[in-house]
Amino acid sequence: MIYTFAPAIQAMMANGTVAQVFSNGVALPIARNVATGQFVGVAKAVLSANSLPLTVPINLATSALQMYQTHRGFTAVLGGINQMKNMLGALQATTALIGVGTIANVVISAVTLHKVLKLREDINQLRVEVKDGFVSLETLVKGQSQEIIDQIKQSVADIKFEQHRVALIQAYSKFIAAANLIQTTVECTSQAIRDADLSNARHLLEEALSNYRNPQLLSETSALGKLRRMECAWLIEQTIASTFEMQGEHRAVSKRLERLIEHIKADLVAVSNGIDSQEELDAIYPEIMRIVQKDLQAIELWKESLAWVQSLPPSELKELGSLEIIDAELVPAEPLNEVPEESFYSNIKPKSHFDSLREQVVLMALPTRRKDLIMAIRESEFFQQSQSITIQRLDQASDLTISNLYYYVKN
Repeated sequence: MIYTFAPAIQAMMANGTVAQVFSNGVALPIARNVATGQFVGVAKAVLSANSLPLTVPINLATSALQMYQTHRGFTAVLGGINQMKNMLGALQATTALIGVGTIANVVISAVTLHKVLKLREDINQLRVEVKDGFVSLETLVKGQSQEIIDQIKQSVADIKFEQHRVALIQAYSKFIAAANLIQTTVECTSQAIRDADLSNARHLLEEALSNYRNPQLLSETSALGKLRRMECAWLIEQTIASTFEMQGEHRAVSKRLERLIEHIKADLVAVSNGIDSQEELDAIYPEIMRIVQKDLQAIELWKESLAWVQSLPPSELKELGSLEIIDAELVPAEPLNEVPEESFYSNIKPKSHFDSLREQVVLMALPTRRKDLIMAIRESEFFQQSQSITIQRLDQASDLTISNLYYYVKN
């Protein structure tokens, strides 16, 4: 995430009198005087629509800091929930294209990261209406080739998909009911009523979560279909965390975010291991790359902001409350045909092969696996006989090189 401070603060940062705050290696959008420790300002996040996380609203990522501003914290949470409605609608709508069972390769081009971002933007701009968590068939097939249109209509007409669709509609309806209830609580003057409504909202959200994570439904769909349902589940988990944040239950928020990070990493590994075609890998690789580099980063920012705020003494909390929190600035989006993750993947794809690329997806979600691959390479006959590859060079090699070498010595 790119932070921009006011020019005067930038100048002081350049001469070393002011420094940006870090918490466990995570950069927070706060600057303080190096000598006195006094807060001097808050940064503005500068983002483009193409660089936003796929499933994490930026409002929520910075909500821990805004909770100490008068009325700002609730505004941040509510803004995040509004974003989540659109995110969930865009992600769930694409399940109609994916269908149930093995996804047709011809359809995969219609559900890429680029297409999801485009659909989300259309929903944000009210160009597309979401009803029960889905968009109209006419919207789905618009601009597609006849071959894709025929396949989409076949998927939508499938009896098994209709069973999935009913379950997803129920889950989405519970999420919307919970979101509306959360938004209403802000208007309540009674703390007892507010707490009761938030508890009821969490109950609805837990029910929606169980629908998205239904193991029977997940077992009947492809890796890409599982990823879509998992993304919806992560949005629900964030919403649950936000309800605890509204009640000032910071330990509960922290625990939920830690659990969410664990869930995302485990889900990504499970999805990666289920990829069984090059076409599916082509769609999933850029999407998981964005989730690892943007979504997990945003959740870490949320978690570390919360931990940092909780570590402050009362005097500094009061000082934090007096700072002006600046909303993120959305700059005009780059052309959606230039999604950076897709460009990166197009560049490395010719340098690798299916098994290695799939392994790289696992490595993104589970970096500790890299040590296992390096150990396997070092124990191979190829490495023992090599005159040019050293342990030091292995340690410094890219994940692309490590995964390529691993499958070379394995085969």
